[in-house]
Amino acid sequence: MVVELHTPGPGASPASLVNAFTVDVEDYFHVAALAAAVPRDSWQSRECRVEGNTERLLALLAERRVSGTFFVLGWVAERYPQLVRRIAASGHEVACHGYSHQLIYSQTPQVFREETARAKTLLEDALGRSVLGYRAASFSVIKRSLWALDTLIDLGFAYDSSIFPIRHDRYGIPDASPDPGWVTAPSGRTLVEFPMVPARILGMKVPVCGGGYFRIFPYWLTRAGLRQINGRGRAFPFYLHPWEIDPGQPRIRVGALSRFRHYTNLGRCEDRLHRVLSEFAFAPMRSVLGARGLLSGEQLAAAT
Repeated sequence: MVVELHTPGPGASPASLVNAFTVDVEDYFHVAALAAAVPRDSWQSRECRVEGNTERLLALLAERRVSGTFFVLGWVAERYPQLVRRIAASGHEVACHGYSHQLIYSQTPQVFREETARAKTLLEDALGRSVLGYRAASFSVIKRSLWALDTLIDLGFAYDSSIFPIRHDRYGIPDASPDPGWVTAPSGRTLVEFPMVPARILGMKVPVCGGGYFRIFPYWLTRAGLRQINGRGRAFPFYLHPWEIDPGQPRIRVGALSRFRHYTNLGRCEDRLHRVLSEFAFAPMRSVLGARGLLSGEQLAAAT
């Protein structure tokens, strides 16, 4: 099954080279790579560092005069509603990252609906306005969890940013379009999708737009890939997590692959972030989608 995105076409918007800067607001112990060693019932007793790390990101973005979209985990919003309000007061868009950072395809449709509705309500109660966007934990909208798109439509989301057009052991729809547009849910209804965008290097898709790839790949490769994407007239959504600028976070004993994915180059990430912010243009995701005609003025007004 091919996931079809109906797009406005390349060059349709003067905002085509303005990219979406995004942050997935979660703590180090929420991460899928550490899940086997961190039971959910232990979260409450662990040292929480998400508030301080998110504040550091807010300060860095203010210094660079960059606004972005913060996909906030409902678990975080429930405990730190003041952080949600500070993000919005700093000029950023607040969007939803689900409630408990569980992979969608590991949940039943009913549990996913209940958790996502709970997270959206927590965010909207903290803000006093609508939340337009959603991003799944670990980009876990894959072919066998496309049913989640209908749930997002039912819950009133205007856009999703959960599809990654690559092959990965946890996520990915390799044949999905890399362009923002409308994705068709199993019911036949449509939802705006802003997918991750891989670069093409030596004929291969290379994920260069943030997260662990941003820390693990050398910066020259990231920059070259992002320049290639913009050079083809595409905007990309850049993403990272507050814990990725925190080399002092507690170390959790996990296997070699998970250790590599989570801890590599934590001490270099903040410096690299300064560089990417100085070399590329960014705006909140809703602004990029609005400039391309994918979100209406009415939708944008309800969320500001």
